[in-house]
Formats: sequence, structure tokens, C-alpha cells
Amino acid sequence: MITAVVGANWGDEGKGKITDMLAEHADIIVRFQGGANAGHTIVNNYGKFALHALPSGIFYDHTTCIIGNGVALNVPFLMKELEALQERGVPAPKLLISDRVQLVMPYHILLDQYEEERLGGAAFGSTKSGIAPFYSDKYAKIGFQASELFDEEDLKEKVQRICALKNPLFEYLYKKPALDPGELLNTLHEYRDTLVPFLADTSAYLRKAEAEGKSILLEGQLGTLKDPDHGIYPMVTSSSTLAGFGAIGAGVPPYAIKKVIAVSKAYSSAVGAGEFVSEIFGDEAKELRDRGGDGGEYGATTGRPRRVGWFDCVASRYGCALQGATDVAFTVLDALGYLDEIPVCTAYEIDGEKTVEFPVTADLKKAKPVLEKLPGWKCDIRGIREYDKLPENCRKYVEFVEQHLGFPITMISNGPGREDIIYR
Repeated sequence: MITAVVGANWGDEGKGKITDMLAEHADIIVRFQGGANAGHTIVNNYGKFALHALPSGIFYDHTTCIIGNGVALNVPFLMKELEALQERGVPAPKLLISDRVQLVMPYHILLDQYEEERLGGAAFGSTKSGIAPFYSDKYAKIGFQASELFDEEDLKEKVQRICALKNPLFEYLYKKPALDPGELLNTLHEYRDTLVPFLADTSAYLRKAEAEGKSILLEGQLGTLKDPDHGIYPMVTSSSTLAGFGAIGAGVPPYAIKKVIAVSKAYSSAVGAGEFVSEIFGDEAKELRDRGGDGGEYGATTGRPRRVGWFDCVASRYGCALQGATDVAFTVLDALGYLDEIPVCTAYEIDGEKTVEFPVTADLKKAKPVLEKLPGWKCDIRGIREYDKLPENCRKYVEFVEQHLGFPITMISNGPGREDIIYR
């Protein structure tokens, strides 16, 4: 069976922990989109880790981890991450990389940085990891697929063509040094030699595994509201964050994805620019930020303080619906134990009209949150493993959110560790 673990919101929902936890009983874990521009924070018996390129099931010795064709692969970053894990005592994993995966090139990262600099105050809040230039090139058919690295004559010709396309941008738009074709070709040779031990037809591997009844996890990056089609465009990422794209980004039949776990925090958080209706500010935000996550709400990739707000039922219901959620994992519930009252955004007001439907960005800019306040439970709930042992007001909060979502909350995370989970 194939299960997708995806984000219902703006990313940073706690997908890494849920994937790491489910991987204990999985055979294969697949990254199917995105790149090293977002991180998954995981706490286990090896310590605390922020993964960026590797699948979150990498800590188990019984699993095969796959980087699918839909991923933006930064080769040096991936190898650095593998080495860092092994330095901390994590056994060398079984890792396969799709021979159809495309490569984040050094010039993608430079273009990302230069464009954010050029935009100034109108910048997208990019992590400057090269993701938008990478996907632009992929769909313009001028990216480098791993399989292309083994035909030297074609590779040389393509390098010349790429430099001819990119150098006017570097020299005349950004006023930066031009790309050197010889240096670029040497980089591609290094990437080829590094990838050889890992490359495989991972789509065929997954289809065979699915036919044999193996348990497969598809691990998404970011969340619904960062999807380029259905999110808060243009302040989105550059690959689809939806479970439906898992079939494409991993190379499996769409009907094989039987379960979709949409992960949503018990409050809201986001990194980067874009509309965020339930956002809070000042001391109120700082306290929630410092109590949230494991050690605070700060980006796993950038270290930037995450923007925080109250739980947004409108955005989350929309997020779960677009993901096709069969289950909701509700995370970081323990962070709210300090509050006397807990506001929840149950609707938006736009031009004087109340709505519970998530709008397009132009209308979202005008939206104001309609808040309802629920009584807090005023205690620490970490260590509780059974739902009925939670304080009454805590259960009421979960059930209130579930009613507004319209999707079943079947898992509740009340701490950073693998064992900090309540099944419903």
C-alpha cells in the first residue's frame, strides 16, 4: 500500500516526525518533489536532526529510501547531509536515486540569489536554494537529467547551449561574471561520478514493490498553500505540494495511493512571504513562537523566525480537501497548554461578507479573521498516550477543529519524539 504524508498548510506542519514515525513499519520512503529549500525536523534516539535532501525514513536500517524523479536534486548538499548523519552514528542507508531526477546546478542557486537581490522589497522570501530557476529550466526543457550525464558529446553540446542562454542574464541583467563552459562540464562530471552508485529506475522498482504488497511512504515537502496552482500564488514554491503529484514525482499509478495523511499544526505557522490571515504579532506571537515546535518556531533550513498565528479552519479545511486527506495528523498540540483562552479562525470576512471558503490571493489580501475563543487546558500534556486521558478542554479543542475541518483527526502529536503520539 502507498501512503502519502503531506502538508495541509504553509509547510512546517511536522511532516518529518510523522514520516519518521510511520517509517518504522514501512519498507520504502520516497521524496517526490521539492529540494533542499525546506527542512524536516526529526527527534529520535540518534538525536535531533534537520533533514533537507534526504527522506525522513533514513534512520531505519530496514528501509529503502528513494529520491524520486520529481525532486530538485542538489548533489553536493545531499552528500554533505549523508556524511553528517554517518558522523553522528546513523548507519549508512540504502538509498536509490531516480535516473530521471534533474539536478540543481550552481548557477540556479546564483540566479535565485541575484533575482531576490534585484527585487529588493518585492522579493518572494526565497530560501535562495535555486528552486525556482531549477523548475523553470526543467519545464523549459533545458535542465540536466541524471541520465544525460553519460553521453559526453551531447553533454558538451548542451553545456555550450546553456551558457549561451544564461550568460546574457548574468552579464547584462545582474552585472555578474559569466558562466565558464569548461568549469560547468567539470561540475557535471563530478555529479555523474558521485551519483553512479545510487542511480536506478526507481519507478520500476516502486511498481514492483507495490505489486508485492510492500508498504511505501511518499513524503511531501511544504504544504497545500505553497502549491503553485492551488496555493497563495505567487508566494508559493515551484513544484506541486499535493499528494496527487506524488504519483508523478515518484512514478507510481495514482490509484495506488490508498491513504493520504494531511499534517496540520494545532496553530498556524509559516516561513517566507505571502498572505496569512490568522497571523499574530508582537509579544503574543513571540510567546507562541518560543513555545512551539521543539525549541521554537524557527526555519529548519534558514533559521528564520516563523510567522505564527491561530489555527485557521478555512485554510486547513481547504488544504485537507485539495490533498484528498483520508486522515489528519494534528501536531504540536502540547504548545498551547499555557493559554487561558485559545482563539480559532473559523471564517474570513471579505468586503463585509463572511465566508468559510478559501479565496484566490487577490481576495485573500482583503480577508480578516473571524475568531472564536475556546477555553484552554492550562497544563502540560506531554507523556499522555491515550486520547481519553487528555484534559477535557483539550479534547474539546481537537473535536471543535475536527468538526470545522470535516476530516478525521486520527493522530495527535503532543511532543517532538517518535513516541509522543496519540492515536484516535
